[in-house]
Amino acid sequence: MENKNVNELDVIALTRELGKKIQQEDVFIKYQLAKQNADNDADLQKIIAEFGKKREELSEESGQPEDKKDQNKIQQISREMRRCYGEIMSNQSMINYNDAKDNYDVLMNRISAIIQKSFEGEDPETADYSANCTGSCATCGGCG
Repeated sequence: MENKNVNELDVIALTRELGKKIQQEDVFIKYQLAKQNADNDADLQKIIAEFGKKREELSEESGQPEDKKDQNKIQQISREMRRCYGEIMSNQSMINYNDAKDNYDVLMNRISAIIQKSFEGEDPETADYSANCTGSCATCGGCG
C-alpha cells in the first residue's frame, strides 16, 4: 500500500464504509436471518438431504450402460425428486429465504451496477440496475 496515492486510499476507505452500511441494511439483515433459519430448520434440511440422495441415485442409474438402465427406476426416482422439490419449495423457511434472497439480490445488483457504470464514466447519480440484466457482464450488450 505504500505506493498508493491519497485519492485511491480515500476510495478504498469509502468502499469499506459502504460495506459496513450494506451490512446494516434491513435487506441484508433479513437475508442473513432467513438463511440462518433455513439452515437450522431440521425438516427442511432433512428433505434437502433426501433430494440430494435421490439426485445421486438418478445420476448413478442414468449413467448405467443402455442395456442395464432401468427406465422404471429412473421414472420412480424422478417422481421422488419432484416430490422432494415440492416439499422444499413449500417449506416456510425456504419461502422466507427465497423472498429475502430476491430482495438481497436486487440490492446487490443495484449497487454493482452503479459501481460498474461509474467505472465506465456514467453519472453515479443516475446510474442504476436494469431489470434486463442477467448479471453476467461477459454476455452483456450494455446496460440501460
